[in-house]
Amino acid sequence: MYILVYLFLIIMLLISVAYLTLLERKILSYMQLRKGPNKVGFMGLLQPFSDGIKLFFKEQVNLTFFNYMIYMISPMFMFFMSLFIWSIYPYMFNVINLNYGFIFFLCCSSLSVYGLLLCGWSSNSNYALLGSLRGVAQVISYEVSLVMILICMFIFTYNFNLMTLMKYQYYMWFIFFSLPLFFCWLSTCLAEVSRAPFDFAEGESELVSGFNIEYGGGGFALIFLAEYGNIILLSFLTVMIFLGCNVYSFFFYLKCVLLSFWFIWVRSTLPRFRYDKLMYMTWKLFLPLSLNYFIFFFGFLIFMIVGVYSTNFG
Repeated sequence: MYILVYLFLIIMLLISVAYLTLLERKILSYMQLRKGPNKVGFMGLLQPFSDGIKLFFKEQVNLTFFNYMIYMISPMFMFFMSLFIWSIYPYMFNVINLNYGFIFFLCCSSLSVYGLLLCGWSSNSNYALLGSLRGVAQVISYEVSLVMILICMFIFTYNFNLMTLMKYQYYMWFIFFSLPLFFCWLSTCLAEVSRAPFDFAEGESELVSGFNIEYGGGGFALIFLAEYGNIILLSFLTVMIFLGCNVYSFFFYLKCVLLSFWFIWVRSTLPRFRYDKLMYMTWKLFLPLSLNYFIFFFGFLIFMIVGVYSTNFG
């Protein structure tokens, strides 16, 4: 039963990723006053499957100097990590209910850095290595802020199980008393998945598509799927942590779709940042803010515990 339910979740995720790519192409095209893909199938609905078939059936180009095994395994590793992390999806009964889902998410998201680094290194290309190093520096830097924001939120639940977030947000969402943290979280999510305006790992002008420059066909498709799978995951986590977390409501999934739309909207609106400003923002803006919130929330929690203790036993 566990395997069947997880396979069903993975199939639904892959279909979601396929149509998120179509949604992105449609939104970007309409923002640039053109129609986008509309030939394959009714209104272009079969375009993602056409793209997938084309990519996976392309001829594999073998480089002259590259580490073959790591070069081939790295995109698969990135793709399977993006699927494996969906084990944190909360089920109330019958299937997996991770009591340490928060810790599991942090462990799996940290491992994705290795796939990015190995993709650039195994290609044995200066451009790919430079892109992967900049991408790794960016992801590791923003992971610090990501963890601090998550810890601030989980101080209130005092539990690492994601299902407890639904109980604690029954009357009031966490966004209402932590709005600055919410905006920091959204910017950090953009940087974590290397989306515009923080897509320095694949800057076209200076890095020639970055760490995946030597990948084509199936390898490129797997990297692409991993990136969009992570976008859906971070939209899902944002709704869980800040926007109510009622996974049995239709509006929960509508909010996930709207956040995925926001990722695309930002790409079409904002120009790319400068790299030094990116690092300045996480170390001198997001990290101090999240640390101050952590101290404030922790102090508030201690104050409440002391107040309840003195009331009951004073």
